[in-house]
Amino acid sequence: MPPKASKSSASSQPLNGPALTAASSASGAASPPREKPASPSLAKELAVLKSDIIQAVTSELTRALTAEFHSISRDYHSKLQTELQEMKSELLRDNASLRAELGELARVDAKCEDLEARSRRQNIRITGVPEGDSQFTLSNSNVSELLKEALSLEKSPLVDRAHRSLAPHPKPDGPPRPIIVKLHYFEDCVRILREARNRPRITFSDMNLSIYPDLTSKVAKTRAAFNAIRRKLRSMDGVKYGMFYPARLRITYKGESREFTSATEAERFISTMPG
Repeated sequence: MPPKASKSSASSQPLNGPALTAASSASGAASPPREKPASPSLAKELAVLKSDIIQAVTSELTRALTAEFHSISRDYHSKLQTELQEMKSELLRDNASLRAELGELARVDAKCEDLEARSRRQNIRITGVPEGDSQFTLSNSNVSELLKEALSLEKSPLVDRAHRSLAPHPKPDGPPRPIIVKLHYFEDCVRILREARNRPRITFSDMNLSIYPDLTSKVAKTRAAFNAIRRKLRSMDGVKYGMFYPARLRITYKGESREFTSATEAERFISTMPG
């Protein structure tokens, strides 16, 4: 008997013919097909196309955003300009109204000042009368007699009221408060002030007195600015001066008169005058 062939020898034998073809077909069906590599020119074209698309999209977005920004900016600028114009108009109206109110307030203030000055036009102030002096008791009749004797008047003026100023009571060593006198007749007030102005010194019962017009606080402050200048003029020879209502300083030198409402201008004029 011929010997049997073993399985190992049978499997090790090469496949020929149809068997090889069938094996190759089975192997090809199991593995995926390979992609064909792109050519360099195609890759370049894709890169260029991608760049063009990105550039186009970027350009379109930029144009759209720019247009939107300009639209928003125009609207905001127009709205802001309108609001500013309205605010400007309102401020101009308020300014005009405020100016009108200030003008009206100035007219009211001037009217009040004039009314107060008119209410004082028959008043005088007497300084230098001690307070609590047993030799002089403050009363209408005593003040009338004081004015007659101190100024050598022909008759005693008619006094309506006489009282101390409303300033706080002075200390024992302080100056006495002035006496405010309201005269019944304006002519008596003018005559008393004229006599007081023409006398270098006014005395009564060993008292050195001074008599002034009763001015409003505003006029008194304005006149007080000329006090230093008046002291200088008092020591200058050949110079005449006088204060006129409300606060005008008239200086007469070598026949020429000038009036000043500003203490600075008066000081400048005096500096040009010889000693």
